[in-house]
Amino acid sequence: MTTLYTKPSFLLSRFKPAFLVFGVLLFLFLGGSWNPVCAQGGKKVIQLTGVVTAGDSLLGLPGASVVIPKAGRGTNTNEYGFFSIPVLAGDSVVFSSLGYAKQSIIVPQSFERDSYSVIIEMLEDPNVLPEVRVFPYATFREFTQAVLAMELPDKGIDEQNAMSAQILEQMFRNTPMDGNSNYRNYINLQNQQMLRRGGYNPAANNPLLNPFAWYQVIKSIKNGDFKKKD
Repeated sequence: MTTLYTKPSFLLSRFKPAFLVFGVLLFLFLGGSWNPVCAQGGKKVIQLTGVVTAGDSLLGLPGASVVIPKAGRGTNTNEYGFFSIPVLAGDSVVFSSLGYAKQSIIVPQSFERDSYSVIIEMLEDPNVLPEVRVFPYATFREFTQAVLAMELPDKGIDEQNAMSAQILEQMFRNTPMDGNSNYRNYINLQNQQMLRRGGYNPAANNPLLNPFAWYQVIKSIKNGDFKKKD
């Protein structure tokens, strides 16, 4: 009885280390590319693109944040409010910007296309930020001392002196009359001359304007001439 057996191939025994190295590299390559798909449950990668606008004005909002909280990554809009970021079906995407309320969307689970486009309208946040005061002093005491030691300019005092009664009176006397004032003054002088020519002098005929008449009235009051006699 003859027993048949085969010896290992010469090529296989010679290049066995090379096959082992190739197998290890192939396993690492396939394993590295397969793990993310398994970790995400085989979800499809979708390219999310869109524009973030400032309210209903349809003007792009630059610098707005586009974040995927679950994945821990995100991006910012460009100067025209445009953005583009890869997402997975079912991911929640949050949009935020200073002065606007946060907005969020959820990529549909059953979305089958490779790209998903959206327009996000950001609404202004009515919340008012607290006031921040910046002073070049370390403490309030230093600020108080600096204010007390401050020397105010005398510009306001000069303006007050320029409006004094004496200066205004001098300006009134030195300021020439305009055409309207000269005309009225001329007409008044003409009327007075005409009245004097007619024998009528308002200052002389009016007893209230006669100083001698006032003198006689005051003298009579002192003498008791106007007292009621019994």
